[in-house]
Amino acid sequence: MKHLTELARSLCELRGISGDEARVREFIAGELQGGSTRLSMKTDPLGNLIVVKPGQAPGKKIVLFAHMDEVGLIVSYLTDGGLLKFHPIGIDPLVLHGRRVRVGEGGVPGVIGAKVWHHLDSSERDAALKSEGLAIDIGAATREEAAAVVSPGDAVTFDEPFCEFGEGMLLSRALDNRLGCALLMRLLLSDCPWELTGVFTTGEESGLSGATAAAYATAPEISVILETTTAGDVDGAPADKVVCSLGHGPVVSFADKGTLYDRGLFSLAFDTAKRLEIPVQTKEGVYGGNEARAVSRAGAGSRALALSVPCRYLHSGSTVAALRDLENAERLLLALIGPLAAL
Repeated sequence: MKHLTELARSLCELRGISGDEARVREFIAGELQGGSTRLSMKTDPLGNLIVVKPGQAPGKKIVLFAHMDEVGLIVSYLTDGGLLKFHPIGIDPLVLHGRRVRVGEGGVPGVIGAKVWHHLDSSERDAALKSEGLAIDIGAATREEAAAVVSPGDAVTFDEPFCEFGEGMLLSRALDNRLGCALLMRLLLSDCPWELTGVFTTGEESGLSGATAAAYATAPEISVILETTTAGDVDGAPADKVVCSLGHGPVVSFADKGTLYDRGLFSLAFDTAKRLEIPVQTKEGVYGGNEARAVSRAGAGSRALALSVPCRYLHSGSTVAALRDLENAERLLLALIGPLAAL
């Protein structure tokens, strides 16, 4: 089994925005097939990879979810001058200007540009940047040149390589949510004795479509969402807006904008972490959301727990996480499976 860092690197190097997750799914399936002959897998019509790990010990029906897609862009129009207009997927235009990107199946290099400063009028200078005022430059001079290598509908990902820096820090695009995928992969390849269902989902960044369908199909009694969440420990952030911090352990949420999490599962996670001396923190504020919003309400409903790795600069082209938080998230996840199954 690959080390967490190596696995995270391999996953983050794969390009896969919402609706274009095939590379990620194929890699995950290949790694799981190579690591175990006991797992059964299928891909549903929405592209979710559903994996069942058999077990000997009886317990609750536990289904774990980790989304494969990353934030990015979709090409929408080619201008006469060879620039590419686009639609953002799960990302704020404010973080786009000047970013290097890769476009389409061939990974055509490009950069996101905007009108130069001295061409802006006073109202434009004071206004927040909007995606309508941005375009991708791939070095083409005409629409015909651009159309020779890209097309409307092509996926666009950020050109940000994975690297380690500082004291055990990870920097990359797509940490959201390839870190959750790495945790779920290693759990499914572990020797824990309980039957588990793992779902690597599509379309989280564009509306939770994959998780919604998969939750109905798998009918969990207990749902565990493996995710990343926004860490606000950056310069100038007020204390009540930090929410969570890197290096303080994985995040177990009590609530977000989409879900009130099961209080019993929330307490179980903290009690387990305390017993095993695993650093853990909660999300100090009600912000954001994840697949629990759809999963916990599907079918007859399920009790939901979210276990997240804190990341700075989430939903941008460059996100930062601490390796020790990822490692402690894995420790806590492995420790929780038995108590969850016994509920």
